[in-house]
Amino acid sequence: MPTIALMSKNGQKVGDVDLRQDVFGVEPNMPLMHQAVVEELANLRSGTADTKTRGDVAGGGKKPYRQKGTGRARQGSIRAPHYPGGGTVFGPHPRSYEQRMPRKMRRAALRSAISTKVAGDQLVIVDELTVDSISTKAMVEIMKNLNASGKVLIAITDVTDELIKSVRNIPGVMLRVAPALSVSELLDSDRVVMTKAAAQVVEEAFSK
Repeated sequence: MPTIALMSKNGQKVGDVDLRQDVFGVEPNMPLMHQAVVEELANLRSGTADTKTRGDVAGGGKKPYRQKGTGRARQGSIRAPHYPGGGTVFGPHPRSYEQRMPRKMRRAALRSAISTKVAGDQLVIVDELTVDSISTKAMVEIMKNLNASGKVLIAITDVTDELIKSVRNIPGVMLRVAPALSVSELLDSDRVVMTKAAAQVVEEAFSK
């Protein structure tokens, strides 16, 4: 059972937290995490790229020159793909890139991602994470106290307007509500800051 120090937002240790082995201490499954990341990134694609075929390009209704006697190759339209301004062959058209993973596999991928952060000493459990007023400066100071720099993923349970607006202008810091976490964001973060309440919610949501 992983045991992690419980920190205050001032950066002081106030106790220890025992985390569930089946959520925070599993053996990471790399292929499963890769599949989850591919799914998430694919589902973010809009799929709106579009090109015009020769049937969509305006013009070209008239034969450019007569069929015979010119010594040139016969042509039927100046909007054929080999002409400048002609249609595109095999170009992209609007489509869906959506992928689906079975629920059990996705939960297992999240457990692996969280456990990877625990094993790499990149998870910080804080007793509470609140600010009295909207202050980016105060939030930066809290991150500094928790030794959270670079790309930081903050997982909380109670979202306040003060917290959202204090975090949004800090480069590289993401605020998420547990247990709605992303495998790609977890793996991409340099540090994961999770409140004690959020850790409990994650355990309840992803325990086997």
